[in-house]
Amino acid sequence: MKIKGLRWWVVGLVALAAVINYIDRQAFGALWPEIAKELFPEMNADETKLIYGTISAVFIMSYAFGQTIFGKIFDWIGTRIGFALSIGIWSVATMIHAFAQGMLSFSIFRSILGIAEAGNWPGAAKANAEWFPIKERALAQGIFNSGAAVGGIVAYPIIGLLSIYLSWQAIFVCVGLVGLLWLIPWLFIVKSSPEKHPWLTEEEKTYILTGKRIVDEKGVIEAEYSPETSELLKRKESWGVIIASAAIDPIWWLFIVWIPIYLNEVFGLDVKEIAFSAWVPYVGAMLGAWAGGLIAQNRLTAGWSVDKTRKMVITLGCLLMIPCFILLRTPGTAINAVIIMAVLLFGFQVAIGNVQTLPSDMFSGKVVGTLSGFAGTAAKLGAFGLTILIPLLTKGGNYTPAFLIGGALAITALLAVWILCPKIEPLKTLEE
Repeated sequence: MKIKGLRWWVVGLVALAAVINYIDRQAFGALWPEIAKELFPEMNADETKLIYGTISAVFIMSYAFGQTIFGKIFDWIGTRIGFALSIGIWSVATMIHAFAQGMLSFSIFRSILGIAEAGNWPGAAKANAEWFPIKERALAQGIFNSGAAVGGIVAYPIIGLLSIYLSWQAIFVCVGLVGLLWLIPWLFIVKSSPEKHPWLTEEEKTYILTGKRIVDEKGVIEAEYSPETSELLKRKESWGVIIASAAIDPIWWLFIVWIPIYLNEVFGLDVKEIAFSAWVPYVGAMLGAWAGGLIAQNRLTAGWSVDKTRKMVITLGCLLMIPCFILLRTPGTAINAVIIMAVLLFGFQVAIGNVQTLPSDMFSGKVVGTLSGFAGTAAKLGAFGLTILIPLLTKGGNYTPAFLIGGALAITALLAVWILCPKIEPLKTLEE
């Protein structure tokens, strides 16, 4: 049996995993007003926000180390089993949230969830490098990233509807089961890498493998550069990826962690009102993920270099974000706020999809997972620091300091790419 376009089935499943990933993680924020009311009835809004922030910070810190752990795991055991391990563990971790009784138990369960969910991102980068030629990678990454946005879009309405009929404990069990069901098509369809997959047509196999080869100006195929970890970390380009990720990623976490709390605290929205408004920013994120990939593919097809394409698209995304942070200081209404956030997250996804392709632009697939894992760890450490600060910065419902920090982070990410990655192209050994 041969399947045409098998690579698109693979990226579709990876994107679906991202949808499930975000439903699982967003359930906690969406349900928090009900959880806080049941478990911490004697506390005021600032006190429960501090508990929520602490639990969220534990999740992000665990997620940070999970990026490095699973980056190595994916390079060690491969994409197929790596994804199965990651999503299997995080689905079970979601289900056991139903047994949480307070801050300690929630922190433990969120920590397990964070470590396992982290595998989704270095795994996606590695799958992208394995299954797609260079000119399609930004689009494939955009499709994958749109899965995270779609997860954000559907999570709040799904949780809102389930909350009408089920307790918060039962909701965690239901959403956790979905991830276990995902394992069935994944293990059935993704049998091996493209080189050995029995369902891949010869035409598509040739297209994928030829498109991954690096050809110099004379038409000579260059050897892949797959350095040891010590040499990888000596490259300023690696640090460009790591620092850009550490700066830009906290912007995403600023919103995915705090949108429901922000809407509740600033505009007085309850769980059901949040469920039917907090999804709007993720529509912008979904469109941005597609746009970033399509723009990059268009420019590469038109003959632009990878360097010029990546820098143009990343710059465009960052320049869209910066004014939105300024506008969020005085949004006026909840509707205005979610629309501004939608534009901001559009810009974020335009930029981040191309930042995430940088490891595969400069190194071979054998170390893409490792560098993506390091960058992901740095990104989540940045997100951890910002999450810890938010309850202190936003006392009394004033989110202006948080938004100003977000704008500064976008500028930092942009500078890291332009300064530390002077030319985005396949690198050679340091001795050459």
